[in-house]
Amino acid sequence: MNPQPTTYRSNGKLLLTAEYAVLDGAKALAIPTKYGQSLVVKPNDSKVINWMSYNELNEVWFECRISFNEITTTDEKSQPNNDVKERLLQILKATQSLNPEFLASNQGYDITTHQDFNRLWGLGTSSTLINNIANWANVDAHQLLQKTFGGSGYDIACAQNNTSITFQLQSEQKPLVTSVDFQPEFKHQLYFVYLNQKQNSRDGISAYKTLGKIDSNTIENINTISEAMISCKSLSIFENLIDTHETIISNLIEQSPIKTRLFSDFSGAIKSLGAWGGDFVLVTSKEDPTAYFNAKGFDTILSYKDMVL
Repeated sequence: MNPQPTTYRSNGKLLLTAEYAVLDGAKALAIPTKYGQSLVVKPNDSKVINWMSYNELNEVWFECRISFNEITTTDEKSQPNNDVKERLLQILKATQSLNPEFLASNQGYDITTHQDFNRLWGLGTSSTLINNIANWANVDAHQLLQKTFGGSGYDIACAQNNTSITFQLQSEQKPLVTSVDFQPEFKHQLYFVYLNQKQNSRDGISAYKTLGKIDSNTIENINTISEAMISCKSLSIFENLIDTHETIISNLIEQSPIKTRLFSDFSGAIKSLGAWGGDFVLVTSKEDPTAYFNAKGFDTILSYKDMVL
């Protein structure tokens, strides 16, 4: 037996607008990244799954051996204790619930995953895995996400699209995902800076929902900003949109904007992406801001063209 392996690949993600509010139906602007994750599936004769995950340095960061009995005895609704194998078993069980024929034959597999980005960056380690497994099992990735990690699903939409998108949840319907041409003339003046700490989106979402401050006017204002950003021709107007958006979200989650807290002396605009307080921020700067952020202790600065697909 020497079957050919099958490879699946999904894009990483960045949420440019509507963080938190996307959960309540606000229109978000999101971009897939050049960084992503692949899943290679090769059948074997062992009747077990040999799983091996590689990081961006091509080093193994996780490996395990999974029996089919472990999958069938795992409760898909259980909350894993952050153990990677427990979480993986939960995903495979949830996948089976969506497609009972998935892994039903006890066919063994050698599975390898490869990320080309640092797992701490928050570019979609989980969403790219979910989308890859969904493609392998021929199930709906959004449904699989809801059975496992939860969230709005914008990250799944980014995993599946090669252009920028707007993403909007609709009650009782599939999310509305629309490809958009977001190629600002000033993109050479846009940068992404990693804040040196992985942010737990679930914690941020829980705090946001507890406050419960969102209303229809706020959603409409965010929708307007998302649309304005897509068509914006001027860096200064784009910076005004960022500042306005930061103020709106600051009020919703009762946190100070990242520029106020850490970079008040910076001349450009700075916008949190996704859950506030960690992962990447979007920075506007007429000159390369690397020296400024290096001096503040931030070493990962990527240009727009290096980050965005």
